[in-house]
Amino acid sequence: MKKLLVIVLLAVLGFYTASTFFDIGFGSPHFVKGIDPVKDIYINQTVKSLNVPNAVTSIVVNFRGFDTLGEVTVLFLAVTVLGSVLYKKRHEVGERSVLFSASSVVTSGAKLIFPAIILLGAYVFIHGHLSPGGGFQGGVIIATGFLLMLLSYESYSVSHKALSIVESLAGITFAGVGLLGLLHGGSFLHNFLPTGVMNSLFSGGIIPIIYIAVGFKVAAELTGVIYTVLNEKGEGNE
Repeated sequence: MKKLLVIVLLAVLGFYTASTFFDIGFGSPHFVKGIDPVKDIYINQTVKSLNVPNAVTSIVVNFRGFDTLGEVTVLFLAVTVLGSVLYKKRHEVGERSVLFSASSVVTSGAKLIFPAIILLGAYVFIHGHLSPGGGFQGGVIIATGFLLMLLSYESYSVSHKALSIVESLAGITFAGVGLLGLLHGGSFLHNFLPTGVMNSLFSGGIIPIIYIAVGFKVAAELTGVIYTVLNEKGEGNE
């Protein structure tokens, strides 16, 4: 009886799955006559309404901004879980093994390169609406700079309190700007600010603000993960 029930359920699932694929109509245009398809609407609105040359940015941060908020939330939850799992294993800075401590050339180079890495990460997410890049990419670059310093200097440490404050403020900024869109008669993350001039740094309305918030949030979360993992105490050290 159980096998029969399973077979029936699989048959029903297979039928509706196959029907969905057949109804898609691969190769045929998916739009109503006289109405532009979604892709054309996104591209046209990116240029006409937002004055942003990067269509990917306008889609990710504006047209599908709520989805981006979900992605940032997933990253936050993953970092929180990892930090909770490794919390009891964390030991003091100074016991952390480093890779390049014996090389003064590498450590001196890391000290010189670190500010440039931070500047590059900030440039990437500040100019995300004008060129390829954005908050996630810029945040990862900044976290890479902290990774270099943590691997090069045994005494280098990162304040978890400072990371928490930065991450919290960035998240509040993201959600707060989205809610302001509701107050201005639009939807969540409605672009209520002036869009400025095309190819200008101060253009795109709320898009640069969102990307800056995402950049700080991703940088803080990934830096916290790196610091936690590098300071994990193995079973042999306990």
